Amino acid sequence: QVQLVESGGGLVQPGGSLRLSCAASGTIFSIYYMGWYRQGPGKQRELVATITSGNTTHYANSVKGRFTISRDNAKNTVYLQMNSLKVEDTAVYYCYISLSGGIHWGPGTQVTISS
Repeated sequence: QVQLVESGGGLVQPGGSLRLSCAASGTIFSIYYMGWYRQGPGKQRELVATITSGNTTHYANSVKGRFTISRDNAKNTVYLQMNSLKVEDTAVYYCYISLSGGIHWGPGTQVTISS
């Protein structure tokens, strides 16, 4: 059984920063991809950022230059540093990991950008 626990969400003013963390536990041998999706109010879930086992990263155009994804393989943890946050970044953020047996998702953490 694999479990993902997210943390770091919250309420911040426009222009502020947040750092999300997602720790995976359970029977894990090798994690291929790790990343984050988000789903804003009335919107479809969208990919935010992905990082491979070789630390190759990919970002949605809307967050390039503002968000940074990283991972700590020793801790089975993926991070998302979010800077210069905008109101439109408001969403539930979901982390995921890709294992040989499939993809596992976190329960989501709310990020709200508001003045």
